[in-house]
Amino acid sequence: MENLSDNALRILQERYLLKDKNGALRESPEEMFHRVARSVSKAELNWGTAEDHTKWEKTFLDLMSNLIFLPNSPTLMNAGTPNSQLSACFVLPVEDSLSGIFETLKTAALVHQKGGGTGFNFSHLRPAGDRLSHLGGSASGPVSFITLYDFATEQVKQGGKRRGANMGILNVDHPDILEFVRLRVNGKPLQNFNLSVGVSNAFMQAVEKDADWELIHPNSRKPIRELRAGLIWEAIIQGAWESGNPGMIFLDTINESNPMISMGEIEATNPCGEVPLLDFEACNLGSINLSKFIKRGLVDWDFLRDSVHTAIRFLDNVIEVNKYPDKKIRKATIGNRKIGLGVMGWAEMLIQMNISYDSEEAVDLAKKVMKFIQEESTLASSKLAEERGNFENWEKSIFCPDKKMRNATRNSIAPTGTISILANTSSSIEPLFALAFQRRKVLDGQTLTSINDLFLQKLKEGGLFSQEILDQVIADGTCNQVEKLPERFRSVFKTALEIEPEWHLKHQIAFQQFTDNAVSKTVNLPKSATPEDIAEIYKMAWKWKAKGITVFRNDTGREQVLFKGIKAICK
Repeated sequence: MENLSDNALRILQERYLLKDKNGALRESPEEMFHRVARSVSKAELNWGTAEDHTKWEKTFLDLMSNLIFLPNSPTLMNAGTPNSQLSACFVLPVEDSLSGIFETLKTAALVHQKGGGTGFNFSHLRPAGDRLSHLGGSASGPVSFITLYDFATEQVKQGGKRRGANMGILNVDHPDILEFVRLRVNGKPLQNFNLSVGVSNAFMQAVEKDADWELIHPNSRKPIRELRAGLIWEAIIQGAWESGNPGMIFLDTINESNPMISMGEIEATNPCGEVPLLDFEACNLGSINLSKFIKRGLVDWDFLRDSVHTAIRFLDNVIEVNKYPDKKIRKATIGNRKIGLGVMGWAEMLIQMNISYDSEEAVDLAKKVMKFIQEESTLASSKLAEERGNFENWEKSIFCPDKKMRNATRNSIAPTGTISILANTSSSIEPLFALAFQRRKVLDGQTLTSINDLFLQKLKEGGLFSQEILDQVIADGTCNQVEKLPERFRSVFKTALEIEPEWHLKHQIAFQQFTDNAVSKTVNLPKSATPEDIAEIYKMAWKWKAKGITVFRNDTGREQVLFKGIKAICK
């Protein structure tokens, strides 16, 4: 088994490893991986033999224990336990009735309790002040119910180990859109929600033309007033500049590649935006650790192929052994069998190959790597369809009649915030945030400190290591100002805030081109970034066919998790 970092061990002990009723640990990390591999491989018995079960249990164990692939947190936490809810991502509908609103809230609470996160589109709710004819009162509007859902989420910890996470979406033509986009700017505390505006191509075109924009009543579908599109746009940008919210979800782009469009349009995503889902669908995720696939400075494509095929099988098995929190969720999820295999360790793969993140060489490699993963994921799912059959709703999909497929979707780029710490690698497709940094809010009330191991390794290999250099990097979090280091070395180790926003976005689009779900990516900005900078990023994301976009301006004092430098230990 691969050695685990101190931070990985702290997180595992706090959240993932099983404990007895007194809170004492009753399994080791290796035993956790055994538990997960044993549970997930049991699905093999539905089609194969006991020997198949044993074979795949060992294969899954090798993949996880060597940190080559890790599934999403609920699978690690819950597999092989009475609470075998293994999916991370759910989307639930919010209907325009009191009973519908609270029924969804009840289901969301069950999802959170069992370790999942939920996404909602609140656009079907009538606007605030709308008359309730049968009661004589007036509607309180979507924003009030977002606040209610947030409060309820705060009371329910995910699986008893972490609070729930939500995505709240309001479409840009809803009459309450301005109140929604100003929600965080106005200082209202939302502890458990990411907010995004559901944006159409028509709205973006109206912004470009400085045209008027109709706000539509969600029930009658009739326009009730007009605003200048630019007014809404400016409010969105101001909110993103001040707090990082709202992001944007490009719904038309999402539905252009919706494989189940005959079953309805997608209106919402999971909390971080990487999985667009139909109502009641759930999706389980996993990520390949790209930093493990470099051999003598080159990508080991054969090893990557084998690992992708094993990971796709693992994720399909999860659907079989999963315990679903609701009958409707079970039906929708088994009907389409959506999975999302993504990546982590991208920045560290580039560093091992001596490639700068902000280079066309890196973007070209991103396309090559993700195209390969997509093709092999599709091939693996097709082979599973030969073994096990197509997913139930296959005849309603874009694959019918020509292409057998086990899973309606297969790839998704998740943030991998916690599992990348377990794997001791860089998160998702992000550049290194810093070479030395503090990470907050991963464990309640605790701060984790990190110094990048690959940076230390490369310093020593190049004969560049000195305590003076290390002290400066520990203090600043970056080596950009360390003149004793060669320029090329500093270029390869550029950190997120030293990379121009356009390069962040180029990487997102490169991976999105070969990802059937979506890509969760944060464009990190310096505190000096202006609203105009953010407006340009949002427009570029739409034009380049991103499915969503999120920015975060450093040191704005709102909900920040990562902080450069570890000044407290620089002595």
